[in-house]
Amino acid sequence: MEWQGWFSLGLTAITLALLVWGRLATEIVLCGAMAILSLSGVLATEQALAGFANPGLVTVALMFVVASGIQSTGGVDLLVSRVLGLPRSLAGARLRLVLPVIACSGFLNNTPIVAALIPAVHSWARRIGHSPSALLLPLSYAAILGGTLTMIGTSTNLVINGLYSQMTGDSFSLFAITPLGLAVALAGTCFMLLAFPSLLPPRRSAEEAFADPREYTVEVAVASDGPLVGRSIAAAGLRHLGSIYLVEIERDGQVLGAVAPQEQLRGGDRLVFAGDTDAIVNLQRINGLVPSTGEAPALGRANPERCLVEVVVSPHCECIGQTIRNSRFRERYEAVVLAVARGGERIPGNLGSIELHAADTLLLEARPNFVRRQAQARDFLLVSGIAAERPRHDRALLAWLILLAVVTSAALGLLSMLNAAFLGAGLMLLSRSCTPTQALRSLDLPVLLSIGASFALGAALEQTGAATLLAGQVLQATANPLAMLALTYLTTSILTEIITNNAAAVIMLPIVLAGCHSAGFNPEPFVVALMFGASASFATPIGYQTNLMVAGPGGYRFGDFLRAGIPLNLVCGAVTVAVIPYIWPLRAAL
Repeated sequence: MEWQGWFSLGLTAITLALLVWGRLATEIVLCGAMAILSLSGVLATEQALAGFANPGLVTVALMFVVASGIQSTGGVDLLVSRVLGLPRSLAGARLRLVLPVIACSGFLNNTPIVAALIPAVHSWARRIGHSPSALLLPLSYAAILGGTLTMIGTSTNLVINGLYSQMTGDSFSLFAITPLGLAVALAGTCFMLLAFPSLLPPRRSAEEAFADPREYTVEVAVASDGPLVGRSIAAAGLRHLGSIYLVEIERDGQVLGAVAPQEQLRGGDRLVFAGDTDAIVNLQRINGLVPSTGEAPALGRANPERCLVEVVVSPHCECIGQTIRNSRFRERYEAVVLAVARGGERIPGNLGSIELHAADTLLLEARPNFVRRQAQARDFLLVSGIAAERPRHDRALLAWLILLAVVTSAALGLLSMLNAAFLGAGLMLLSRSCTPTQALRSLDLPVLLSIGASFALGAALEQTGAATLLAGQVLQATANPLAMLALTYLTTSILTEIITNNAAAVIMLPIVLAGCHSAGFNPEPFVVALMFGASASFATPIGYQTNLMVAGPGGYRFGDFLRAGIPLNLVCGAVTVAVIPYIWPLRAAL
């Protein structure tokens, strides 16, 4: 193997290390690797950029638009609301939730499904007398299982199929993996119904931790005849109090949020502080402040100038690893942190000194346009607590019919998956099931950049012979096709828990194909095992977006994912490895 192969192997190792480290965004790491491969001459510029013209990537982008049409018309709510009902037991509730989610996820992106259902599941759980934590993790797992039903069920399937077609000229049809997907989904559902009662203890949700504003805020008033009237916030000594800080001033029915140090106090001003409520003693020592006489907590009353918003911190948030004070959270987001929950428990003490972690749930006081701004950002995966755009319910049925047309035309071979996706996205826009703005907003640019850039790394491993070298090392360990099938699933599954599933799949595919070619194995079953291994993101909250989305609202701890996810992963892996040989022959035909 020449220097280009060793260079590609070294770059792959560095890329994996950076992805595991997690301080740099996935798309930045993968785009950087693509640029290095082009600049070094390992790949020609056209080869490095070929991933962005791959039909699989374009199909992913178009299916984002189709999913946006279903979401913006309330199509998911329409389906689920007619199925959930009033089950008599927790097992019945889980079954009624899991089955429609699996069905929807077979044809739609998992993230919008879970995002739309989290608030609905919260209210439904309370109505039927169960903890939301008993249902939110099954919601995420059901979305992951449903993604294995069809080739458009998850972006990973489309990416692998597109790269597989590019490398070999062969491809999978829309329902090629459905028999195996049904078997895995059935096994996963049975496991959740039978094992989760003992594996998944009830947790206190972040919503419950934030239930009463008086638990995390302190209110005082400015004495009308006191010495603070006319003085600025800074001059009054209300800055840098240590364990608490000023959130807002309520004055004559108006709310002044994110108060500047120069703001002058007036008699009767109602001051709301957040942080360590035990610090009320420190406030009482300030001459000119008196106990608030309001009948209800200021934050508990609706006001058009402010809203309370719950957000889940994304792994890509720039504030991770920094304290709230050092991250300059207020200036960065024009929002004030009122409380932080981790594992369903509110973190007490000095808010400013709390170091933010991925999956932390924050209660914020923000301006009403905060949600709209954050829809274009990546710092928070879930934003709730404020009314979103009103769904166009009158077009929900039409949106489902458009999706049915996409699936039918691709399944019958009338159109390729790419052209069927073009048809679906176009009809969603023409029928006004989603607006052009919503369609553009649905395009997850970081995901698309990650997918397109990761193709370059896969191409480099294949063309330089590095994949063949790695495959040869694997074959020395096992020449048994069934053992190699299990190893393919296991390795991909482990990778997808610590880096993105798309990156894991693209890196593994050329290695798997090289191994099959060297050993005389039929590549199809091994590519399918790769697809299912890349989707098996059950064991950690950071392994997949939907896991992270439910971690905060469900109050889950890291150990909950390990305890429930590892056995589920083993069950799905065992079913995958056991069923594949009955559908695809492992050895190539002579």
